[in-house]
This record gives sequence, C-alpha cells and structure tokens, in this order.
Amino acid sequence: MLILVRVLFTGLLVSFIGSLPLGTLNVAAMQISITDGVKAAIQFSIGSLLAEIIYVRLSLVAMDWIRRQVRLLLFFDWMTLALLLALAGSSFYAATLPASHAGNPILSSTLPKILLGFLMSAINPVQIPFWFGWSSVLLAKGFIEPKHSHYNAYIIGIGIGTFLGNSVFIFGGQLVASAISNNQSIVSGVIGVVFLVSAGWQLFRLLQKKDAVHRMNNPKEEKNKAGEKLDKWESHWLKKPHQD
Repeated sequence: MLILVRVLFTGLLVSFIGSLPLGTLNVAAMQISITDGVKAAIQFSIGSLLAEIIYVRLSLVAMDWIRRQVRLLLFFDWMTLALLLALAGSSFYAATLPASHAGNPILSSTLPKILLGFLMSAINPVQIPFWFGWSSVLLAKGFIEPKHSHYNAYIIGIGIGTFLGNSVFIFGGQLVASAISNNQSIVSGVIGVVFLVSAGWQLFRLLQKKDAVHRMNNPKEEKNKAGEKLDKWESHWLKKPHQD
C-alpha cells in the first residue's frame, strides 16, 4: 500500500509542477474563473484532466501506435495554433466590451465547460511527448513498475496534481477578479497577449520542426529533460518505491 502511495505522489508532483507554467489550459481556466465563476472553471479543469489522463494511459501502453500517427499529431499541432489565435482574438474583443459583457466568446460559450475543457486538452499534442518522456524515465528508474496497480495509482496522482495546479489559476483568478472590480477589460487584454505569445511560440516550433511530431520521433530529448529534473527532485521529495 505504501508503494502505491509513493507512486501516486510521484505522479501528483510531476503533474502539479508541470501545470504551473503559463499555458493554454490553465490561463483559460483562470479567465473562465473570472468571467463565469469557480464552478465553471472547475468543470473546465475536470474536462481537461480527463483528456490528459487518457493520453498518459496511452503513453504507458500504446506509445508505438501513437508515434505512427504523424498526420494526426501534425493536424493537432496546427489546430492548437488556430485555437490559440482564436482565443487571443476573442480575448482582445472581450477587452473592448463593457464589463458586464467582458467574457471571452469562446470560453464563455454555451458548450458545457467539462466538454470544452476535454476538447481543448485533447487537441493539445504537446502533453503526449511530455508524458512519454516522464513515464519512460520513471519506469526505467523503478519509480513505477509495469503493473496495473501502479499505472492506476500513477494516473490518479496525475489527475490530482493537474487539478491542484489548475486550482492555483482558478482561485488566483478570483483574487484578480476581486481586485480589478470593473476593470475586467484589462485582464482580458493581458490574457489575450498571453494567448498571442503562446500562438507565436507554437508557430515557431512548427516552423523549426520542434513540434509534437519531432519530439515523438526524438524520444531521447524528452527522456533527458525528464531525467535531469527527476535527479534534482529525487533527493528533495521523491524516494524510489522499493519493496520493503
């Protein structure tokens, strides 16, 4: 039982820290929290983490199949770019509206938030090579073993970690909302800039062949990144789950 708790904590830690840098999903969750409330943002977050844990499961048992889906991954990369541009444009448009109508037209649509979060996460292929790298390193170093019980504990930990990471942005968004009062247009403008910069970075990666397809076809790069971080964390937070 203690081993599974350690496996769960490992997945939670990797996922939580990986969720903290500004990204499409956590920034979207923050904007939804500001304009639509905490409940809607939590539903969005649950939908996004459901897609993520599906990708993690595939990274554990079907990575060879995923690596062969070159056209699909490339399509998702371009879809992510289009989505980021649309979110940026929607945020800039929201910044021009009165405070009472300052919601992002895409994020505040009538689509159920849990479905919106799932779809936005599902077309974001960057998490596939990320989790492939981490899962490969954790398996190689013995932090998780190729067992269903370990996989399940690992995935549960990832789900909790992602939710906690998104909660930082969700409740941080509430603090921002209480501070800005009727100046939501400023926040919409700032978030629009974040989405636009993210779109620029996504385009740069596509043009430089540093997209998800490249990262999947060069797994050593992802493993090295994960391995370096794991070495730093191991002495501080992680202890390899050996059998007692």
